[in-house]
Amino acid sequence: MSSPIIEPDLVTLGTNVALEHLVEEDLRIVYDHLDQMVFAPGTTVVREQDAGDDMYFVLEGTARIERRGLALNALGPGNHFGELALLAFTRRAATVVAVRPLRVARLSRARYLQLSLSRPQTALRLLEALLGSVADNLVAMTDNYGLLLGDRLLPRRTEVSVACQGVTRSIPTGTPVATLLPPEIDGHRVVACVLDSRPVSLATRVVSDAWISPLTLATSDGREVFRRSAGLLLLEAANHILPGAMVRLGPGLDTSQRIEADLADNVPAEIAARLQFEIDRLIAARVLFREETWTVEEARAELTTRSWTDAAAMLESWRDEMVTLVSCGWVYALRTEPAVLDTGVLEGVTIGVIEGDGLVLQFGPGAAIAQQRPADAEGELEVEARVPRWGGEMVAEQRPWHRALGVTSVGEFNRSCVSGKVAEIIRVAEGFHEKRLGRLADAIVARADRLRVIAIAGPSSSGKTTLIKRLITQLEVVGLRPYAVSLDDYYVDRERTPRDTSGEYDFECLEALDLVQLQADLRLLLRGERVRPPRFDFKLGKSLPGTGPELHLDGDGVLLLEGIHGLNPALVGDAVPPGQQYRVFIHPATGLPIDRLSRVSPYDLRLLRRIVRDRHTRNISAAENIARWPSVRRGESLHIYPYLPNADTVFDSSLVYEPSVIKVFAERYLLEVPSRDPAHTTAHRLRQLVDRFVAIYPDHVPPTSILREFIGGSGFEY
Repeated sequence: MSSPIIEPDLVTLGTNVALEHLVEEDLRIVYDHLDQMVFAPGTTVVREQDAGDDMYFVLEGTARIERRGLALNALGPGNHFGELALLAFTRRAATVVAVRPLRVARLSRARYLQLSLSRPQTALRLLEALLGSVADNLVAMTDNYGLLLGDRLLPRRTEVSVACQGVTRSIPTGTPVATLLPPEIDGHRVVACVLDSRPVSLATRVVSDAWISPLTLATSDGREVFRRSAGLLLLEAANHILPGAMVRLGPGLDTSQRIEADLADNVPAEIAARLQFEIDRLIAARVLFREETWTVEEARAELTTRSWTDAAAMLESWRDEMVTLVSCGWVYALRTEPAVLDTGVLEGVTIGVIEGDGLVLQFGPGAAIAQQRPADAEGELEVEARVPRWGGEMVAEQRPWHRALGVTSVGEFNRSCVSGKVAEIIRVAEGFHEKRLGRLADAIVARADRLRVIAIAGPSSSGKTTLIKRLITQLEVVGLRPYAVSLDDYYVDRERTPRDTSGEYDFECLEALDLVQLQADLRLLLRGERVRPPRFDFKLGKSLPGTGPELHLDGDGVLLLEGIHGLNPALVGDAVPPGQQYRVFIHPATGLPIDRLSRVSPYDLRLLRRIVRDRHTRNISAAENIARWPSVRRGESLHIYPYLPNADTVFDSSLVYEPSVIKVFAERYLLEVPSRDPAHTTAHRLRQLVDRFVAIYPDHVPPTSILREFIGGSGFEY
């Protein structure tokens, strides 16, 4: 609605770049021909390509300019827009949307014509001022392009050679890779590509001889691109409907990702519906994802202004002078990997609500880790609502001392390390683990009169082996006699091992174990008899019955059963009564945020642990481990995490400082991955991840640390 403009706004108008040179008399005359208009947040003031002949001067509030769905600039008091429509009868060149309550002064064409008839000299001087403003903008834009391009205004060559899917051809320099690849391969969407060993967006232009390889949703790297792009889309939508609210992406699950949001008094279901509406709008608009190169100083200032303090802190230890930011509109995030071409690719992304006040970003079946689940397993969201995978008791208990030490993000962690807190951070992190182990031992002792079997489960590289070693010590201190048995020794012979859908041996499935023999041994032990369990020879792929160390559970004896299936009731069947079991689940659950979009993934942390350990002790290359990792992830999604609700205790094995130590080893091992190897894309991403951390040398790590299981130098024998 419009109303007469008020006197105090004359001062604001005088600061406008198009009006500042008008004398006071002309300014007052123009002022008398303006109308005031007020717009609520989210309201579109003018729309791109609409007909219109009014221009506007911003008096109060904030707006943003969008073109083709892309957010370009912010507008505030002293800015104006719409002058081209007023002067040239042209259609709107951009959309302007109110971000915060917006008050503007409108000069309509009818009022301008009235001004030109009643005060022609003032109208002429206003016209000159507006044209001068347009000219200044054009000169500034030309100068900026010149600075960005430097001396290289033309490509060095007009044609380049590209090898793609077994075919080499010549193409014009600057051809986008999207035009060189099909939209789908074997029914899977192409979401990005590898260009000369680097994962890049499909919008990337080829400027030199190169080879390219597609990344589809059938690959783990392609799924990461999709999921990260969906996360940025969510943040853009949240910025539209919840301007100023703190919204960030939490840890990822198999089919979704937690949303951490300060919803204040808003009802989660209502916020989810509004977010979904905005996401669907952005998807329908096919907004382009874009990558922009900024100077570090410029990016830090911009991110600080927008309250992205985690990202701004990250740039304090940035190695390069420039940084790449990625956006699909108004929100900028640090570019850690490519994004999809446009938001239309993300069709099917939805917002879900879980028990309590939780929101999740759901990626749809195309980006899921596992395509099927056990028949007796609950749905992921139902399990997450009752037993959060990443938000357990230990995670909550760590937050206060993280805040106290200033290690709530990667950037702040680096800042604390540089300021001399390395030793303190390590002592507190390790002391926290020791405290939790003591509590675990106390919980077991409290039920020692009936507990006989303690199952310790966890996914690959979670730290199970060291946890058992340390727990044995704790239990011995309180007078129990623990005996450790590894489920690995109950593997069936290699020729009896089931195979997965790709034809590879599936060592993660329960059927890979000899359950008949395991349950028979458990029954004998619980009756007080002596048992010699089998031992599995991994080199021969054979089970060697009766060759393990003799076991006998006397009155104060407890059996520690270690393996990935410890939470599955089918593992022990009816051989162990429920009251005689205690189940412990271990995995790294805490990952520091990099910015509101990205954080250190517990999955990546486990993969880095595994790469370093296996390269150290088993001569298994990083490329081999990365190639095997999707199968490992799929196996744990199907056979381990669905049974998380059965755990009596969840132990978070992450150490806030460990990426800095792993970096010392992992950088070289990841560089050993050949550039043409399919594993190179993941290796490149992991190298970028560890590069974000300040290095800490392993001398500081105590010999009893879980981290020693992976970097060597442990005080325990394995």
